[in-house]
Amino acid sequence: MPPKKRSSWSPQKKELKGNLKSGSPVSSENAVLSLERHKDKEPEFVSLSEELQATDPICDHAWRIWEREIRSMDKANMPYSNRQQWGACLFIAGMELDGLNLTFTQFLKVVRLSVKQFISLVRKMDVNVDTISPKVNTALKRLENKYDVTLALYQRFVKTCEKISAEPDKAKRTELWESSWTMFLLAKGTFLQMEDDLVIAFQLLLCVLEFFTKRFTPSLLQSPYKSAVSLSTLSPPTRTSRRNQGKAKTRLPEMDVQLLETLCKESDCSVDEVKNVYQTTFCAFLDSVGLSGLQGLPPLETLSKQYEELYHKNKDFDARLFLVDDETLSSSKTEVSKVEMTPRKNLSGDDVAIPVPQTPIRAAMNSIQQLRVDLTSASDQPSSNLLVYYKNCTVDPSEEIRKRVEELGKVFIKRFAQAVGQHCEGLGRKRFNLGAQLYYKVMESMLKSEEKRLSVQNFSKLLNNATFHTSLLACALEVVMATYVGNSLKSGSFGCSSGASDSVETDLCFPWILDVFQLPAFDFYKVIESFIKAEPTLKHDMMKHLEQCEHIIMESLAWKADSPLFDLLKQSREEGPGEQAEPPATLNQPLHHNHTAADLYLSPVRPSHQPPATEAEAEPPTPGTKALRSNSLSLFYKKLYRMAYLRLKTLFSHLLTSHPELEPVIWTLLQHTLQNEYELMRDRHLDQLIMSAMYAICKVKNVDLRFKTIVTAYKEMPNTNQETFKRVLIREGQYDSIIVYYNLVFMQKLKTNILQYSSPRPPPLSPIPRIPCSPYKNSPLRVPGSNNVYVSPLKSSRMTPRSRILISIGESFGSADKFQKINEMVSSTDWSLKRSLDGGSAPKPLKRLRFDMDGQDEADGSKSSGESTLIQKLAEMSSTRTRMQEQKLKEEAVKEHPEP
Repeated sequence: MPPKKRSSWSPQKKELKGNLKSGSPVSSENAVLSLERHKDKEPEFVSLSEELQATDPICDHAWRIWEREIRSMDKANMPYSNRQQWGACLFIAGMELDGLNLTFTQFLKVVRLSVKQFISLVRKMDVNVDTISPKVNTALKRLENKYDVTLALYQRFVKTCEKISAEPDKAKRTELWESSWTMFLLAKGTFLQMEDDLVIAFQLLLCVLEFFTKRFTPSLLQSPYKSAVSLSTLSPPTRTSRRNQGKAKTRLPEMDVQLLETLCKESDCSVDEVKNVYQTTFCAFLDSVGLSGLQGLPPLETLSKQYEELYHKNKDFDARLFLVDDETLSSSKTEVSKVEMTPRKNLSGDDVAIPVPQTPIRAAMNSIQQLRVDLTSASDQPSSNLLVYYKNCTVDPSEEIRKRVEELGKVFIKRFAQAVGQHCEGLGRKRFNLGAQLYYKVMESMLKSEEKRLSVQNFSKLLNNATFHTSLLACALEVVMATYVGNSLKSGSFGCSSGASDSVETDLCFPWILDVFQLPAFDFYKVIESFIKAEPTLKHDMMKHLEQCEHIIMESLAWKADSPLFDLLKQSREEGPGEQAEPPATLNQPLHHNHTAADLYLSPVRPSHQPPATEAEAEPPTPGTKALRSNSLSLFYKKLYRMAYLRLKTLFSHLLTSHPELEPVIWTLLQHTLQNEYELMRDRHLDQLIMSAMYAICKVKNVDLRFKTIVTAYKEMPNTNQETFKRVLIREGQYDSIIVYYNLVFMQKLKTNILQYSSPRPPPLSPIPRIPCSPYKNSPLRVPGSNNVYVSPLKSSRMTPRSRILISIGESFGSADKFQKINEMVSSTDWSLKRSLDGGSAPKPLKRLRFDMDGQDEADGSKSSGESTLIQKLAEMSSTRTRMQEQKLKEEAVKEHPEP
């Protein structure tokens, strides 16, 4: 979003355009195009092809796209001229054939469209399954992400420069900020491989601003920067320094620590991380361009020429044009700002939440700062409490845990630097240390909870489980990485997880961490729910993020060819019908489970040979009884079925509301496929089966529903990726559209079963899954307008007159000593007192280890401690009106400020 009011130092277009010759199209005299060959095409199209330097193959391919799919489109939904649509066709063809000669900016200049308009046009043209290939879609996504990040950085650059500079000379101001912005673009493009990482790029921008600001004279600076600049950096270069400038290039540039700290403080940015970027990445950049020993300001012409070469090499947009509000980089406020609303205390004194706009950079800095605050008291080494748990184990895991964390840390830092850019090992180390802090914190929280619940101190089997530790550390690092990446500019960040080979390898979003640790997604899935329950400071957006990770695992990642899930399914099938992953008859039962990370990681690998799943030695099954099946497989399928049905229902509501009788039939086919033909999911996506099942049933029931219609509706669903239907595995190494997959694979495998639904005696219908609330909505939510007040959902309890103190509001309470007992119970931290007031006894060690935080009854029949039941009941009776008022405030806030 460009500034509403241009600042006094804003460069004039005439002044800057002289330096930006790449902003206009390159002469087409070098284009290789045979006009004789294209006489059958419209002359204006051929002329445009020549202007865009298209080759004959590109021209032919673009014309086929136009003739086959675009010409007949409804013009009411296509507010673009033929010339602009032809330009998009030529761009698509050029990307697919690797034959584009012009940069993206030059292309936009010819067709007279902005970045956002052009991307919107291409997506509107994606009318059929194969109009836009995954290759083109990935390129557009990369351009859009880079554009959004660069625009956000430019907006912050403008605001910061306005606060720094008091330069009265307009022309000089223009040159200074033109130079600094160009240097930043050059540094980012040269040393940051992952150019759409908002946080690291912003930290690099602060380094560039330090470099220029300390070279100003004090009279040209505003407070607090004027007082922050060290006097030593303000001295003009002497003859000696100029004569020795060549020698100075080999030494590190001097950092003005006070100025850098001021810049970081004004931006709520981590000083330590920015210093690391300065000392590694930025200094390496200065050295590479020969500016390490420069005392004065670098020449603009030199910087611009070097960026010119980089820009033409990458063939993307010329980001210098932000300085002149060029039409190719313009965008509407709603498209770019992606503003989030956060409560801020009313300055008038009333404790009322006032929504204020938050820029992408501000949102990212706030999230990072909050994470650091939450981990202030945590360490990246085991605490004394954790060491006690280690020593209490039958086999002390201390050394193995230390070695594992050290080895995984080296792997993480190396891969981080490879993904982000040269000289970024230090940043990777800092992020890993944050992840290690969270890892140890959550581990201790889990063990403390179980010690209180079970009166057990020996957690040897769990703490010596390597997969558990790797998964827990990976989950902690995923929270850290997601906090830094943020979701303000990465709304489509999960697209790379659907198995596309064209995905950007430098994307640090999930499932990057799984690849780094070589961790199967099915193993990572086991820790997610327990992690969320064990970390009370986890923010709502991070809970949603981990829930999305779980969905991605269930929909595709767990079905990779080498996933341990297939071994469990095979073993389950060998046990016979009684050992199905999840019997259909249980689908309409509530999704209640006491399984936690310990249950899932210590769950039997083979159902008939169950290892002990508790910290105490489990007795072997008695003769004639069947061993327990895998908890991890059972719970996985429970969640999978419910997610699959919800997705089917959503797609059904867009397409087949006039045929409600088909929904249970489609679900039955889908459920049968997941249970009995799960090989169809190998290296594929759940949504591919959903769309295929819907098409198959409509076909056999003579309902007119085309795949094109299904795909069009699917694209409108949230969190979907076009490659899901454009690139489906047909056979090993061969991919094609979902239509080809249906004809060659799905239909061939399920033909007999599908045809049964047209017979007089169709298969019995599968029960509809009972859909519960998200298990991740149990964490406290902050009351709007408050700093430390949270509302937590009440947990279920089974109260009886004998076992609980009953209170009826509005009636006689009874003897006064009950108040005294309540006060003692609430204020006491002594377990035995609470148990005695509760009429119970001291807790007994349980046979099964659980990390259940919900106070549900245990599997062996014993009751949970009920430590907080009375407190919860009192809260329920005394806060009903308050909660109703809070809910009303939330609803009104949503109406006034809907989410973007």
